[in-house]
Amino acid sequence: MERRELLKMIAAATGAAMIGVPAFVYGQAPAPSGNSAFSADEVARLDEIADTILPRTKTPGAKDAGVGAFMATFVTDCYTPEYQALFRAGLAELDQRAGGRFVSLSPQARSELLRALDGEAGRRINSMAVATGGATANAAKPHYFTMIKQLTLFGFFTSKVGATQALRYVAVPGRYDGAAVYEPGTPAWAT
Repeated sequence: MERRELLKMIAAATGAAMIGVPAFVYGQAPAPSGNSAFSADEVARLDEIADTILPRTKTPGAKDAGVGAFMATFVTDCYTPEYQALFRAGLAELDQRAGGRFVSLSPQARSELLRALDGEAGRRINSMAVATGGATANAAKPHYFTMIKQLTLFGFFTSKVGATQALRYVAVPGRYDGAAVYEPGTPAWAT
């Protein structure tokens, strides 16, 4: 299984638990307001982080979809001040762990750093589940990399580029075809 296929499955399976309830409660992602609390440099850094998570292959990558601007808008408009502070502190820590600036690292070093952070985030989730017997809803705050990764997936797969070039887009309501032919290796559907 390719990494993109796995990420598609993870994005579909996790839904509101990953990106937060506001987008699903109101039925849409935040509209660009121009009131982002992030600078152009921070948005560019978010683009580079997201593009390391979802790089361009035979389909566009996260940077092509403008995921950095999406993350900045989503964090500004939908996260509580507490979670905004957690996200920003995470960006600062990421730069610190990169030895100054994430964008100055080589592509391989970027990937290695993000893999290490992903491992830390996974261990935190597992330790929260063990400590609470699986009820992790309000047990602890998420790892900042979990927030970044989830917003990258959400931003990419809900963008025009992600929905039309990485997935097969069919407008809703579309038509029902109970006998649709499945061809192995074809992209998942997006509506």
